[in-house]
Amino acid sequence: MSDSEQSRRSGVQHIEVDEDSDGQRLDNFLLKTLRGVPKTRLYRGLRKGEIRVNKGRAKPDHRVHTGDIVRLPPLHQPDPASPAIIPHYWAELLPQRIIHESAGLLVINKPSGLAVHGGSGLSFGLIECLRQARTDDRYLELVHRLDRDTSGLIMIARKPAVLRELHRQLREDKVDKRYTALCVGQWPRKRKLVEAPLAKNTLQSGERMVRVAKDGKSAQTEFTVLERFGGATLVQAKPITGRTHQIRVHAQFAGHPLLGDAKYSDDATRAMAAKLGAKRLFLHASQLNITLPDEGRLRLEAPLDEELEVILSNARKILN
Repeated sequence: MSDSEQSRRSGVQHIEVDEDSDGQRLDNFLLKTLRGVPKTRLYRGLRKGEIRVNKGRAKPDHRVHTGDIVRLPPLHQPDPASPAIIPHYWAELLPQRIIHESAGLLVINKPSGLAVHGGSGLSFGLIECLRQARTDDRYLELVHRLDRDTSGLIMIARKPAVLRELHRQLREDKVDKRYTALCVGQWPRKRKLVEAPLAKNTLQSGERMVRVAKDGKSAQTEFTVLERFGGATLVQAKPITGRTHQIRVHAQFAGHPLLGDAKYSDDATRAMAAKLGAKRLFLHASQLNITLPDEGRLRLEAPLDEELEVILSNARKILN
């Protein structure tokens, strides 16, 4: 029996990588190709060697190239004719939050509470909302990610070449991203850098947590004080590396957790959040500086959401 006949009988698929996906991370290629398949199932398939590239095992961060053959085991996918129903609220809100739009790039001021993509129990996220609303866009891919509770600037590529270029810049630390955050306590003005390795940990509940650990991946975040209050500090955070939950865990490690952070808070932080009426994470991707071949240098800013401005106003009234 030939390999192709065996594949058909076993339900195994072999997909050839096209030009649009050249240079993409394998896990992102799988998420795009197998829409609706849980991320946990895809990563398990990679760990077990069920998913292979050119007949060999591959890690999630492996870069696929045009002509590569990706082997896929039988995986259940939802009926493609039944896409997730996007609430009318998001469909109306997102067009109002476009910060930059060009032929190759879309930059959105993502609202807090909206995940960047579906999965892990979520039927949709930002990218699904955009694809459903912008049917004339043949290509829309996330360039990077933001936590669900974090608001602010996020880039979506409209061309494969732009995605590849921005991924290159991210790998080479040439993308300047800055966040505005409110933390508990008095951040020391002399503490400009937090450098602590981070490791991911998944709890029994399935919740992903990150902790400082000697065997973790190196991580560095620069912090600058913007404004002081009696018991809280507004800071600008510039991640040098791009680890999951990096700013949040580094702030906690420094002894100054972010207000409204349900994962990495302590009693003092929760008390301060309640005092100021902070019902969401105070972390906002406020500035983005990039360079694109066709557009030159882009310096983009996203103003704080009204609910964050209210928290700052409360801090100035109550804490000063």
